[in-house]
Amino acid sequence: MSEIVLETEDLTMEFSGFVAVKGVSLRIRKGSIHALIGPNGAGKTTVFNLLTKFLSPTRGRIRLKGADITRARAADIARAGMVRSFQISAVFGHLTALENVRVALQRKLDTSFHFWRPESTLEVLNDRASELLEAVGLSAFRDTAAVELAYGRKRALEIATTLALEPEVMLLDEPMAGMGHEDIERTAQLIRQVAANRTVVMVEHNMKVVANLSDRITVLQRGEILAEGPYAEVSRDQRVIQAYMGSGHHA
Repeated sequence: MSEIVLETEDLTMEFSGFVAVKGVSLRIRKGSIHALIGPNGAGKTTVFNLLTKFLSPTRGRIRLKGADITRARAADIARAGMVRSFQISAVFGHLTALENVRVALQRKLDTSFHFWRPESTLEVLNDRASELLEAVGLSAFRDTAAVELAYGRKRALEIATTLALEPEVMLLDEPMAGMGHEDIERTAQLIRQVAANRTVVMVEHNMKVVANLSDRITVLQRGEILAEGPYAEVSRDQRVIQAYMGSGHHA
C-alpha cells in the first residue's frame, strides 16, 4: 500500500441548514492522480474549498502528510506543499509568460517584497522560469503577454506558475473547463507529465479525461461519497450510471 498523503475524515460543511458536504472521508495516495467527479451540485468544489482552507468545515478532520491541517490557514497549507491551481487565475495579464513564472518563483523564495531592488536581481530566476516554461510547452511564448495567449496556453501558464511553488500535492479545479479538443489533449498530456513525481487531485466534468488520467475516482452525489475506485469499476456501478443519467450527464 502506498502511503496516504492527504486524508479527510467525516468532512462536513453546512450552510445555514443546507448540508453541502456530508461525512466525506477521502484517502489520497501519494503519487496518484485522484479525480473527484459527480453531477452539478454534488459538492466537489466545496470539498476543494475545504481542502484549501477557503472554508472551515462544520465538523471533520483534514490531514496532510499526517499533520492535522483542519484549522490551518491557506498560506500555511501552501507552505506545507499543497497548492491549488485554476480556480483563481494565477496569471497577470500584462506580464509576459516568463515574468509570470518569475513572480511565482519569487513567492517561493519569499522575496515578494523586494520589488524595489534593481531588475537585475530577478535575472537569476530566469533560468528556472525558462525550464518551467519548457516543461509546459511554452518556450516559444516566453516574451508574449499572458493576455495574448490562447485559452489553453493560458491554462498551461497557470500550471507553470503552480509548479514554481514546488507543490507535493497539486489541486486542479476543472482544468479542462472551456477547452476545445486539441487543448484538452495537450493539457491531459501536461497533467500526466507533472504528476510523475507528485500527487494530483482534480475536479473534472470531462469523463473521457477522467477515464484516461485518473488512478482512482471518488464519485460525489448530494455531498456524499456514492462510489470510489478505478474508472473501470466506478463507471459500471449502477448507482453512478443512475446519478449521471438522472442529471443529463453520461458516464
